[in-house]
Amino acid sequence: MRYCFLSALVLFCLSRCASPTVDYFAKQDSGVQTGNIKMVEISTPKGKFHVWTKRFGNNPKIKVLLLHGGPGGTHEYFECFENFLPKEGIEFIYYDQLDSWYSDRPNDSSLWTTDHFVEEVEQVRRALGLNKDNFYLLGHSWGGILAMEYALKYQANLKGLIISNMMASMPEYEKYNGTLRSKMRKSLVDSLKGYEDRGLYKDSVYQALVIKEYYHEHLCRLAEWPDPVTRMFNHLSEGIYVTMQGPSEFKTGGRLITWDRSKDLGQITVPTLMIGGEYDTMDPRYMEWMSKQVRKGSYVYCPEGSHCDMWDDQAHYFPGLIKFLKDGDQTN
Repeated sequence: MRYCFLSALVLFCLSRCASPTVDYFAKQDSGVQTGNIKMVEISTPKGKFHVWTKRFGNNPKIKVLLLHGGPGGTHEYFECFENFLPKEGIEFIYYDQLDSWYSDRPNDSSLWTTDHFVEEVEQVRRALGLNKDNFYLLGHSWGGILAMEYALKYQANLKGLIISNMMASMPEYEKYNGTLRSKMRKSLVDSLKGYEDRGLYKDSVYQALVIKEYYHEHLCRLAEWPDPVTRMFNHLSEGIYVTMQGPSEFKTGGRLITWDRSKDLGQITVPTLMIGGEYDTMDPRYMEWMSKQVRKGSYVYCPEGSHCDMWDDQAHYFPGLIKFLKDGDQTN
């Protein structure tokens, strides 16, 4: 009996040593604790700058770097992730891209290119110690473009990829935008066109019409926009947005106007999740099609969701995202 007890004790100790419990709240750095905020130095052709990052939790196998939209937005509208990922033990990292609100803002338009931002993500990855055994990249909207571009160049560094609410082609996005616009009442469309023909995109009446008739239908459908969403819009860098996207959601015309990676999706071989919402500015059926073009794709559909379906369809968005991350952890 004594030997059986000792054998059981040895087996128990070995199993504990083989599968140590991960301390999700372990300190990330020694010294003064800063809320896990790190200003990452990046090198550019125009000199060295710093970008803002903030890490939540500790999980050696799942580390999700969040790429915000815009271009020129901020991490702020991702703050709802804090109610869902920590309790699942999933580590995630906020990151404001260069010239966004919390990072350095050199205001140099020569740096506002996809090539620059891809290299910036790679420098952030290295600085934070992310690798193919733990690194998930989640890109939303413009961040989805950036995530696709990063994967096509650096997917050897990735464990998985999430494209949230972004089509693989700006021309196809613009076409779908026209479809949504055609469903609006004719008097509204005529009024919007009148302002656009005169270049009055900043006019208060035009802005009010767009927010009420378009943004509240297709960007975020909550009756009252959450504070993090409002803060993000207040902090949006208009310079980057107009230069890369164009003067408005209705009028693409920036540097991204011809961007199209629809024929290159088959080159993405890492597990990839596409997320689309029924009321999104991006076609949810196109998003589902994208999931079938990559090698290891899956799709989460948010029937109540818009472009920010992490807010207006949390019941579908987060269970789908969490399942993808945990399934990837079990298969690697």
